[in-house]
Amino acid sequence: MTSIAATQTAAGTQPVTGLKAQLRRAERLKKIKAMLLVAPLALFLIIAFVLPISSMLWRSIDNTEVSQVMPQTATLIQQWDGSGLPDEAVFAAFAAELRDSRSGGGLGRIGRRLNYEDPTFRSLLTRTLRGLPASTELSWTEELISIDPRWNDTATWQAIQRTAPLTTDRYLLASLDLERNAEGQIVKVAENQQLYIQVFKRTLIIAGGVTLICLFLGFPLAYLLATLPTSTSNLLLICVLLPFWTSLLVRTAAWIVLLQSGGLVNSGLMWTGLIDSPIQLVFNRIGVFFAMVHVLLPFMILPLYSVMKGVSPSYQRAAVSLGAHPFAAFWQVYVPQTLSGIAAGTILVFIMALGYYITPALVGGPSDQMVSYYVAYYTNTTNNWGMAAALGALLLIVTLLLYMVYHKLVNQKQLVRS
Repeated sequence: MTSIAATQTAAGTQPVTGLKAQLRRAERLKKIKAMLLVAPLALFLIIAFVLPISSMLWRSIDNTEVSQVMPQTATLIQQWDGSGLPDEAVFAAFAAELRDSRSGGGLGRIGRRLNYEDPTFRSLLTRTLRGLPASTELSWTEELISIDPRWNDTATWQAIQRTAPLTTDRYLLASLDLERNAEGQIVKVAENQQLYIQVFKRTLIIAGGVTLICLFLGFPLAYLLATLPTSTSNLLLICVLLPFWTSLLVRTAAWIVLLQSGGLVNSGLMWTGLIDSPIQLVFNRIGVFFAMVHVLLPFMILPLYSVMKGVSPSYQRAAVSLGAHPFAAFWQVYVPQTLSGIAAGTILVFIMALGYYITPALVGGPSDQMVSYYVAYYTNTTNNWGMAAALGALLLIVTLLLYMVYHKLVNQKQLVRS
């Protein structure tokens, strides 16, 4: 009897075990198919999003120019204690590698990097290279000092020592109006050189103001579109989408024409008697707000409209029928159901406004330029990729932090409403 029961148990478990294996294989095959379907999108995100951002973050701390062109000098000078002058080996290695830097554009690379430490360094290197002999009967220390007395200055070699490590926090500190002093401590830059904290504040104020104005104007318009008959709302929706069919540059130039002293807006105000002389509406903060709101308003309306279209009006009518004031029914019943649209629209407009460059550059004045202007300046004009990457990295960090805070607040409000 025992052997028969064991045989039956073994015979009974074999199909179950085989069925589990088949289920596991089917699930594994389903996961592989899902991964293959997602793979092109993941590859696109890696190539178009992850790699560029990673490269930007690396450039904000990259300090390899001197170590690549003058590897021996960079290694030796990092062993120097920073007092007096480096030893003869550093002078000799520097002279030999400076002579070799003429080929391959190395002199330009180290000259550009050292110029960030001292604007006269490029001319110093050029002058030294012109007077550098192939060999010397003196020590290389005496030879370099005879070419230019600045090589006898400790500060000159300290500047080279700061550029020797592979990474640096110079650009990130500079983008926060900070620097390291001679002792290596982090201190604020001189007051007349402080710029970027104010620029970041200005960027956040402009982006936040544009977002609030777009929400104030876009919410009632989206509500109107969602409550009108379909034929009428579709016609109005085309008018909302109409700016997308016009170039951003053309729209910005049109605002310059409209807001200038002899433009249509000033002429109309003077014709109605509201003003006696033209007022300044362009090349200042007012013009920036006008132009940016005009460009970004559709990005607020569309998310709101898509959410409001799915909100049933019966809830609001039920609240009114139960004795609630129409405004109270709208605020307490209808608006909470549109929070997802408000969140999507505001975060979309705010993030897009943070990176605006063309509109503030054309319509705004010198005190209205945002972080993107300085990123473009360091990228296109001075070719200072480290500073441009540091400003971009900090803007990315600020955006992510604000998004996390905003997302948390919206979720808490939704939980309270529910």
